[in-house]
Amino acid sequence: QVQLVESGGGLVQAGGSLRLSCAASGSFFSINTMGWHRQAPGQQRELAARISGGTTTYADSVKGRFSISRDNAKNTVYLQMNKLEPEDTGVYYCYAVISGRGLYWGRGTQVTVSS
Repeated sequence: QVQLVESGGGLVQAGGSLRLSCAASGSFFSINTMGWHRQAPGQQRELAARISGGTTTYADSVKGRFSISRDNAKNTVYLQMNKLEPEDTGVYYCYAVISGRGLYWGRGTQVTVSS
């Protein structure tokens, strides 16, 4: 069983910062890719950022403001979000692609940016 637990969401004013964390636990050998998707109210879930090996990918809307990093020893991925905008409001879901096991999702953490 693999479990992903997110933390770090909350309410912040526009222009502020938040740091999300997601820790993977359970029985597995290695993690290929970790990342974050987000879902705004009434919208489809979309990729925010992902990291695979040393390669990072960002949605155009967050480039230059968000930074994804990973601690392989802790099986944890982080999303540093700066210069937050009201449009960044939504539920942020962590995911991990586990070698030989497949794709797993966390339950999500709410991020609310007030104007």
